[in-house]
Amino acid sequence: QVQLVESGGGLVQAGGSLRLSCAVSRTIFSINVMGWYRQDPGKQRELVASITKGGNTNYADSVKDRFTISRDNAKNTVYLQMNSLKPGDTAVYYCASIPRSHNWGQGTQVTVSS
Repeated sequence: QVQLVESGGGLVQAGGSLRLSCAVSRTIFSINVMGWYRQDPGKQRELVASITKGGNTNYADSVKDRFTISRDNAKNTVYLQMNSLKPGDTAVYYCASIPRSHNWGQGTQVTVSS
């Protein structure tokens, strides 16, 4: 069973930056697409960014030009660099393969204060 551990969240003021990391328990080299999702209480989980094995990326309109997803296949880790953070970015962030073939990790809380 693949396990994912997200980290790097925290409390930051609006305009600040955070870098999230997702450590995967097995090689991600063979996983074509990895993504970062977020979920605010009472809302559906939404996909904010994805990256293919070849490095092609896609972003939700709400985070485009502010967030950058990357992957290090040698370290089995996926990253999400978040800049110019807004209060609306407050959520628990999760990473996952796409399509998801594992249980969700515990996520990492990001809180952006105004």
